Amino acid sequence: MRVQCVLCDQLSQLEDDSSLAKKLRNRPIHTYMCQSCHDRIKIKTEARLASGSFQLYSYNTDDDDF
Repeated sequence: MRVQCVLCDQLSQLEDDSSLAKKLRNRPIHTYMCQSCHDRIKIKTEARLASGSFQLYSYNTDDDDF
């Protein structure tokens, strides 16, 4: 299966039997991101977390007793 990265438009080839290929076929809302873009985003996010200027907001959810 041929896929294209949503950030850098690099074409890649996935095996048809892989779980990622199945997920992309069955759920079109999911997008493919190549490993180099994934690593780049991971490194930049970790750097922002370390600098203290990046906050993750968590919402308090009340559990129902039902």
